[in-house]
Amino acid sequence: MSHSPRLADAPSFSGCFHCGLPVPDGAAYPIQFEGETRRACCRGCQAVAQTIVDSGQGAYYAHRTALPATPQQAEAELAQLGLYDLPEIQESFVRTETENIREAALILENIVCAACIWLNERHIAALPGVLSVEINYATRRARVRWDNSRIQLSAILKAVSDIGYIAHPFDPGRSDDIHKRERNTAIKRLAIAGLGMMQVMMYALPTYIATDMTTDIRLLMRWASLILTIPVVVYSAWPFFIGAWRDVKRRTLGMDVPVALGIGTAFVASVYGTFSGRGEVYYDSVTMFVFLLLTGRFLEMNARRRAGAAIEELVKLIPAATTRLPNWPARDEEQVPVARLAVGDHVLV
Repeated sequence: MSHSPRLADAPSFSGCFHCGLPVPDGAAYPIQFEGETRRACCRGCQAVAQTIVDSGQGAYYAHRTALPATPQQAEAELAQLGLYDLPEIQESFVRTETENIREAALILENIVCAACIWLNERHIAALPGVLSVEINYATRRARVRWDNSRIQLSAILKAVSDIGYIAHPFDPGRSDDIHKRERNTAIKRLAIAGLGMMQVMMYALPTYIATDMTTDIRLLMRWASLILTIPVVVYSAWPFFIGAWRDVKRRTLGMDVPVALGIGTAFVASVYGTFSGRGEVYYDSVTMFVFLLLTGRFLEMNARRRAGAAIEELVKLIPAATTRLPNWPARDEEQVPVARLAVGDHVLV
């Protein structure tokens, strides 16, 4: 799933059922879902969507809050999946528990919501030979254990690609790239909210303190505030509405529900007051509320990132090689990669 601005419930997509892009004229790539025929823009999206539905994961389309990537975005990655089965490649990110039981540290791209985690965990866990899978939403990191005699790592990575995602061996550099994209988006939303708040406050303050303002001037101030508030509500506050809608669909009450209700109610009441010329308007409160909430989330994201970076620094302290005592209690020594250590080995510290 890609970072796409088109967020909606899958059944309401006017374009491709899977990726949301326009369906070319004459394209005939049907998808059978819940007894209805849906349209796809290409054979790739048709195959991905049908794979998800046929594997029993069709609920994903009811839970997702963002559109997935098109299959073409994964083609470059598919070409090198076979390389990940080589032992010398796996040494850097795969831990061998026994002869066939292995555990890999992976990072997933295009994770945008909890539905993505749900779909990937269900899809990977259903593969024959996969013993367990855990995906951390905050870091996008996954730990997968499998029986190498029944399934190869390349098959697991391909299965992830088949449903529109991209999995790689964990690489701090790639994790940093994902964080940078999210941080840039958060900064843009915060900047729009901050600029809107300052401008709206400039128009709101005179209406609070002026005693001889005419009705026409007051109405002009309201219309100017409305125009400046629309980008804040539509763009900056959009994640709150998406989160609230997801919670309502799941019949839960998360923090986004009261936030979305407060922002939406105040904005609708203000719009009514502007058009009718009666009552009060709350554009300044709406923009300030959104700005403060986004500021809090931005600071939280940075704090979480710093905590994650501190953990990564600890991981980096693990040496690449160590001295193993293969014939303990004898003092025979041999240098081996840390990745080849197993439970029960004795090492020299």
